[in-house]
Amino acid sequence: MTSARPKRSRTDPRRRGAELEDALLRAAWDEVVEVGYADLTMESVAERAQTSRAVLYRRWPDRRELVLAAFRHRAPGSGIETPDTGSFRGDVLALLRSVARRYDQLQGMYSVIMAEYAKDSDLSTYLRDRANQSVGSAMTVILDRAAARGELAPGSLSPRVKRLPVDLLRHELLFGKAAMPIPDEFIVEITDEIFLPLVELQAGAEVAGDAEADGGTARNVVR
Repeated sequence: MTSARPKRSRTDPRRRGAELEDALLRAAWDEVVEVGYADLTMESVAERAQTSRAVLYRRWPDRRELVLAAFRHRAPGSGIETPDTGSFRGDVLALLRSVARRYDQLQGMYSVIMAEYAKDSDLSTYLRDRANQSVGSAMTVILDRAAARGELAPGSLSPRVKRLPVDLLRHELLFGKAAMPIPDEFIVEITDEIFLPLVELQAGAEVAGDAEADGGTARNVVR
Protein backbone atom coordinates (compact mmCIF):
# COMPACT_ATOMS: atom_id res chain seq x y z
CA MET A 1 0.00 0.00 0.00
CA THR A 2 1.36 3.38 -0.98
CA SER A 3 1.52 5.99 1.75
CA ALA A 4 0.10 9.44 1.21
CA ARG A 5 2.53 11.91 -0.31
CA PRO A 6 3.08 15.17 1.53
CA LYS A 7 1.43 18.08 -0.20
CA ARG A 8 3.00 21.46 -0.53
CA SER A 9 0.98 24.62 -0.16
CA ARG A 10 1.13 27.21 -2.90
CA THR A 11 2.28 29.63 -0.24
CA ASP A 12 5.33 27.46 0.58
CA PRO A 13 8.60 29.13 -0.38
CA ARG A 14 10.20 27.72 -3.51
CA ARG A 15 12.97 25.29 -2.69
CA ARG A 16 16.31 25.85 -4.35
CA GLY A 17 19.86 24.53 -4.36
CA ALA A 18 20.85 22.21 -1.53
CA GLU A 19 17.41 22.35 0.07
CA LEU A 20 15.75 21.15 -3.12
CA GLU A 21 18.31 18.42 -3.77
CA ASP A 22 17.98 17.18 -0.18
CA ALA A 23 14.20 16.94 -0.61
CA LEU A 24 14.57 15.07 -3.91
CA LEU A 25 17.02 12.54 -2.52
CA ARG A 26 14.93 11.96 0.61
CA ALA A 27 11.94 11.35 -1.64
CA ALA A 28 13.91 8.89 -3.76
CA TRP A 29 15.10 7.05 -0.64
CA ASP A 30 11.58 6.81 0.81
CA GLU A 31 10.17 5.68 -2.52
CA VAL A 32 12.66 2.88 -3.15
CA VAL A 33 12.34 1.62 0.44
CA GLU A 34 8.56 1.56 0.08
CA VAL A 35 8.06 0.12 -3.41
CA GLY A 36 11.46 -1.33 -4.39
CA TYR A 37 13.68 -0.43 -7.29
CA ALA A 38 11.67 -2.36 -9.89
CA ASP A 39 8.54 -0.27 -9.26
CA LEU A 40 10.25 3.05 -8.71
CA THR A 41 9.81 5.64 -11.46
CA MET A 42 11.06 9.17 -11.89
CA GLU A 43 7.42 10.23 -11.92
CA SER A 44 6.67 8.58 -8.57
CA VAL A 45 9.69 10.25 -6.97
CA ALA A 46 8.69 13.61 -8.43
CA GLU A 47 5.18 13.16 -7.07
CA ARG A 48 6.50 12.30 -3.62
CA ALA A 49 8.80 15.33 -3.68
CA GLN A 50 5.99 17.54 -4.99
CA THR A 51 7.95 18.63 -8.03
CA SER A 52 8.22 17.78 -11.71
CA ARG A 53 10.11 15.07 -13.55
CA ALA A 54 12.06 17.76 -15.37
CA VAL A 55 13.56 18.87 -12.04
CA LEU A 56 14.84 15.33 -11.48
CA TYR A 57 16.16 14.85 -15.00
CA ARG A 58 18.15 18.07 -14.79
CA ARG A 59 20.17 16.41 -12.00
CA TRP A 60 20.11 12.68 -12.76
CA PRO A 61 19.82 11.08 -16.21
CA ASP A 62 17.87 8.03 -15.06
CA ARG A 63 16.47 6.28 -12.00
CA ARG A 64 19.63 4.22 -11.42
CA GLU A 65 21.74 7.32 -10.94
CA LEU A 66 19.01 8.85 -8.78
CA VAL A 67 18.87 5.82 -6.48
CA LEU A 68 22.67 5.68 -6.23
CA ALA A 69 22.69 9.36 -5.30
CA ALA A 70 20.09 8.60 -2.63
CA PHE A 71 22.41 5.86 -1.25
CA ARG A 72 25.30 8.29 -1.03
CA HIS A 73 23.09 10.96 0.53
CA ARG A 74 21.81 8.56 3.18
CA ALA A 75 25.27 7.20 4.02
CA PRO A 76 27.79 9.87 3.00
CA GLY A 77 31.49 9.24 2.68
CA SER A 78 33.66 7.10 0.49
CA GLY A 79 31.98 3.91 1.70
CA ILE A 80 34.61 1.26 2.23
CA GLU A 81 37.74 2.52 3.98
CA THR A 82 41.24 1.10 3.49
CA PRO A 83 42.64 0.87 7.02
CA ASP A 84 46.28 0.77 8.11
CA THR A 85 46.45 -0.62 11.63
CA GLY A 86 50.01 -1.92 11.39
CA SER A 87 49.12 -5.62 11.07
CA PHE A 88 47.46 -7.81 8.45
CA ARG A 89 44.88 -9.24 10.84
CA GLY A 90 44.12 -5.78 12.22
CA ASP A 91 43.63 -4.38 8.72
CA VAL A 92 41.26 -7.18 7.71
CA LEU A 93 39.20 -6.73 10.88
CA ALA A 94 39.08 -2.95 10.37
CA LEU A 95 38.00 -3.37 6.75
CA LEU A 96 35.17 -5.74 7.66
CA ARG A 97 34.04 -3.44 10.47
CA SER A 98 33.96 -0.55 8.01
CA VAL A 99 31.79 -2.60 5.66
CA ALA A 100 29.53 -3.61 8.55
CA ARG A 101 29.08 0.04 9.55
CA ARG A 102 28.17 0.85 5.96
CA TYR A 103 25.48 -1.82 5.96
CA ASP A 104 24.16 -0.53 9.27
CA GLN A 105 23.89 2.99 7.81
CA LEU A 106 21.78 1.59 4.99
CA GLN A 107 19.20 -0.14 7.18
CA GLY A 108 15.84 0.04 5.47
CA MET A 109 17.55 0.07 2.10
CA TYR A 110 19.49 -3.13 2.67
CA SER A 111 16.58 -5.41 1.81
CA VAL A 112 16.20 -3.50 -1.44
CA ILE A 113 19.91 -3.82 -2.22
CA MET A 114 19.96 -7.55 -1.53
CA ALA A 115 16.81 -8.10 -3.58
CA GLU A 116 18.51 -6.33 -6.48
CA TYR A 117 21.64 -8.47 -6.15
CA ALA A 118 19.49 -11.49 -6.99
CA LYS A 119 18.16 -9.86 -10.18
CA ASP A 120 19.69 -9.22 -13.56
CA SER A 121 18.93 -5.51 -13.58
CA ASP A 122 20.98 -2.46 -14.44
CA LEU A 123 21.13 -1.46 -10.76
CA SER A 124 22.13 -4.92 -9.52
CA THR A 125 24.93 -5.16 -12.08
CA TYR A 126 26.18 -1.69 -11.23
CA LEU A 127 26.06 -2.26 -7.47
CA ARG A 128 27.76 -5.63 -7.70
CA ASP A 129 30.55 -4.40 -9.95
CA ARG A 130 31.14 -1.29 -7.86
CA ALA A 131 31.17 -3.19 -4.56
CA ASN A 132 33.47 -5.89 -5.91
CA GLN A 133 35.89 -3.33 -7.30
CA SER A 134 35.92 -1.33 -4.06
CA VAL A 135 36.48 -4.33 -1.80
CA GLY A 136 39.03 -5.86 -4.15
CA SER A 137 41.01 -2.62 -4.31
CA ALA A 138 41.01 -2.22 -0.52
CA MET A 139 42.08 -5.81 0.05
CA THR A 140 44.85 -5.50 -2.54
CA VAL A 141 46.29 -2.53 -0.63
CA ILE A 142 46.05 -4.47 2.64
CA LEU A 143 47.80 -7.51 1.14
CA ASP A 144 50.54 -5.38 -0.39
CA ARG A 145 51.19 -3.68 2.95
CA ALA A 146 51.29 -7.04 4.71
CA ALA A 147 53.84 -8.30 2.19
CA ALA A 148 55.94 -5.15 2.63
CA ARG A 149 55.93 -5.72 6.42
CA GLY A 150 57.00 -9.32 5.91
CA GLU A 151 53.76 -10.80 7.26
CA LEU A 152 52.88 -12.41 3.93
CA ALA A 153 54.83 -13.86 1.09
CA PRO A 154 54.63 -11.61 -1.96
CA GLY A 155 52.04 -12.76 -4.46
CA SER A 156 48.48 -12.17 -5.53
CA LEU A 157 45.23 -13.80 -4.54
CA SER A 158 42.36 -14.16 -6.96
CA PRO A 159 39.69 -11.43 -6.91
CA ARG A 160 37.23 -13.99 -5.56
CA VAL A 161 39.43 -14.78 -2.56
CA LYS A 162 40.02 -11.07 -1.90
CA ARG A 163 36.26 -10.50 -1.80
CA LEU A 164 35.52 -13.58 0.30
CA PRO A 165 35.24 -11.93 3.75
CA VAL A 166 32.76 -9.31 2.55
CA ASP A 167 30.88 -11.87 0.47
CA LEU A 168 30.45 -13.92 3.66
CA LEU A 169 29.03 -10.87 5.45
CA ARG A 170 26.51 -10.33 2.67
CA HIS A 171 25.61 -14.02 2.59
CA GLU A 172 24.96 -14.07 6.33
CA LEU A 173 22.72 -11.01 6.08
CA LEU A 174 20.78 -12.42 3.14
CA PHE A 175 20.48 -16.09 4.11
CA GLY A 176 21.64 -16.35 7.71
CA LYS A 177 19.41 -13.57 9.05
CA ALA A 178 22.26 -11.92 10.93
CA ALA A 179 21.24 -9.18 13.30
CA MET A 180 21.93 -5.55 12.49
CA PRO A 181 24.38 -4.24 13.40
CA ILE A 182 26.45 -7.28 12.50
CA PRO A 183 27.90 -8.82 15.69
CA ASP A 184 31.63 -8.22 16.01
CA GLU A 185 32.21 -11.84 16.98
CA PHE A 186 30.97 -12.85 13.53
CA ILE A 187 33.52 -10.53 11.91
CA VAL A 188 36.30 -12.02 14.07
CA GLU A 189 35.16 -15.53 13.18
CA ILE A 190 35.28 -14.79 9.44
CA THR A 191 38.76 -13.32 9.82
CA ASP A 192 40.38 -15.87 12.13
CA GLU A 193 38.68 -19.11 11.16
CA ILE A 194 38.14 -18.68 7.42
CA PHE A 195 40.01 -15.89 5.67
CA LEU A 196 43.42 -15.88 7.37
CA PRO A 197 43.82 -19.70 7.16
CA LEU A 198 42.85 -19.56 3.47
CA VAL A 199 45.35 -16.79 2.75
CA GLU A 200 48.03 -18.68 4.66
CA LEU A 201 47.30 -21.86 2.72
CA GLN A 202 47.44 -20.14 -0.67
CA ALA A 203 50.43 -17.96 0.12
CA GLY A 204 52.26 -20.88 1.73
CA ALA A 205 51.75 -23.03 -1.36
CA GLU A 206 53.03 -20.19 -3.52
CA VAL A 207 56.11 -19.64 -1.35
CA ALA A 208 56.81 -23.37 -1.20
CA GLY A 209 56.83 -23.54 -4.99
CA ASP A 210 59.27 -20.62 -5.26
CA ALA A 211 61.48 -21.98 -2.51
CA GLU A 212 61.65 -25.43 -4.07
CA ALA A 213 62.66 -23.93 -7.39
CA ASP A 214 65.44 -21.99 -5.65
CA GLY A 215 66.54 -24.95 -3.56
CA GLY A 216 65.60 -23.08 -0.40
CA THR A 217 63.06 -23.48 2.36
CA ALA A 218 59.66 -21.81 2.47
CA ARG A 219 59.05 -19.42 5.34
CA ASN A 220 55.86 -19.13 7.36
CA VAL A 221 53.19 -16.65 6.36
CA VAL A 222 50.45 -14.76 8.18
CA ARG A 223 52.20 -14.19 11.47
